Amino acid sequence: MALVEQAGIELTTFGWVPPFARGQVRDLRVRWALEEIGADYCVRTVGPIPPGYEREQPFCQVPAYREGDLQLFESGAIVQHIGEKDERLLPSDPAARARAIQWTYAALNSVEPWVMGYAALDAFYPGEEWARLRKPSAREELVKRLGRVAEWLGGSEWLEGDRFTIGDLMMVAVLRIMGDERGPVAEYPTLDAYRARGLARPAFQRALADQIALYSDKPKGEVA
Repeated sequence: MALVEQAGIELTTFGWVPPFARGQVRDLRVRWALEEIGADYCVRTVGPIPPGYEREQPFCQVPAYREGDLQLFESGAIVQHIGEKDERLLPSDPAARARAIQWTYAALNSVEPWVMGYAALDAFYPGEEWARLRKPSAREELVKRLGRVAEWLGGSEWLEGDRFTIGDLMMVAVLRIMGDERGPVAEYPTLDAYRARGLARPAFQRALADQIALYSDKPKGEVA
């Protein structure tokens, strides 16, 4: 188990989030990467945001990452840094390595905005007329994006063949935003199965359990 009380890697996250966000906060992606390589890390919780935190995370969000003198923010950059530590997440071959990194960016830039645009309609604007009207076109746009990923995946186990990389970690994390219902992902059986393979990985299950265990039902603003 990678989560320990004291470690050379410190991950900052919120100590409390509302129930609908539990299991979705982006520190989960970093936890997953750390679990995949068996790296020890400890967790620091914030809530409310402490003075000066903007020097660690300019947007006062989470996660923030500290490893010795190195400070990072943005889950994609952190996951790439973790991947560079261990061949289990990033191949040593330069070409294969570059392809894995490109899928990390694809997940964040070419898929996640459309997933979030669709999922947010129900999550944040339930009952709003404009959201109801927007939903069919948002779904259509998302389905096109998912179709491109499914077409690339074909019958392969992972995006670049038989090897799981940070590109798969980020893509599965993005596909998971829509929750257990899977939403439009279910329209593509190969993509749906790909998502399920990622979520079945023991490292993901450990990361998810540790994040969920952090939260409590304390009022917002109190650290769990």
